[in-house]
Amino acid sequence: MLMEQRHKSILELLAREGAVSVRDLRAILKVSPETVRRDISFLAQSQQLKRTHGGAIAVDSQEPEIRERLGTNPAEKQAIGRTAASLVPDGAVVILDCGSTVQAVAHALADKERLTVITNDLTICGILARRNGNRVHLLGGMIQEHEDATIGPDAVAMLEQYRADYAFIGAGAITQEPWLMDYSREASALRQMMLGAARATVVVADHSKFECLAPVRVDDFGRVTHLISDSGLSAADRQLFDGTPVTLLIAEP
Repeated sequence: MLMEQRHKSILELLAREGAVSVRDLRAILKVSPETVRRDISFLAQSQQLKRTHGGAIAVDSQEPEIRERLGTNPAEKQAIGRTAASLVPDGAVVILDCGSTVQAVAHALADKERLTVITNDLTICGILARRNGNRVHLLGGMIQEHEDATIGPDAVAMLEQYRADYAFIGAGAITQEPWLMDYSREASALRQMMLGAARATVVVADHSKFECLAPVRVDDFGRVTHLISDSGLSAADRQLFDGTPVTLLIAEP
């Protein structure tokens, strides 16, 4: 296949799917990974796509609205939330990230008592504030366009003042390396800070997060102690954590 034909095929696939991995393109185009990476680099330089770790996304790719994400795999997210909450004793200090899966964690924590909660998610504040003796701290910053949560340097600066027993962190995507990925540098910076602010750091992500791509890498994934996903996670994706210090927990709906 000629280079122009490959480029056209890549862009057509992105128009349909929104994101594609090097592994998938190699199988579709019948070329080497190096050729795929060169094609992606060329198209990224001409601003026809956005390069990611492990693939590419469409230029206009962004995380779906929170309302849409709340309707995706709700039973799986509820199971993840229950498994996450089982790790937390009464009286713990907990950092809760924003997002639909972390909101499921917050709902599962609703019966816990005397929690100290640090979060950037306004919905989570409504779930846990003024309940069972909890103390809830909302991180300051700019409200994101696609969900009711704060972001930016003010949120990062405030989070620097806290240390927690547990941090529960969502994911824009998780790649094959494995790497935790996000959709903006601001979101990545805040999640990176959360990774270093707790004794136990737990990423919560349903299986669909392993099937998508996001453009920005979140550093310090090596700080993650646990990853909680659901029974839909493939055997290949489960094997990503073999030989790593991450404890993989599978939540059953």
